[in-house]
Amino acid sequence: MQLYRLLTGPDDSSFCHKVTKALNEGWELHGSPAYAFDDKDGQMRCAQAVVKTVAGKTYEPDMKLSEQ
Repeated sequence: MQLYRLLTGPDDSSFCHKVTKALNEGWELHGSPAYAFDDKDGQMRCAQAVVKTVAGKTYEPDMKLSEQ
């Protein structure tokens, strides 16, 4: 089964830690990160897609992807 997640957060160390945690759990970067200015919060926001292949499981729409 192939999984996809889009990690998002403020452009600070917490976002870097979120991506690092995913990488250490077997997720791989997919494409380049994206950045945008959030007018409401007045800060830059980041996004990074990650993918992971999990053998022996079948995708279910209600599964929590971060726990795979």
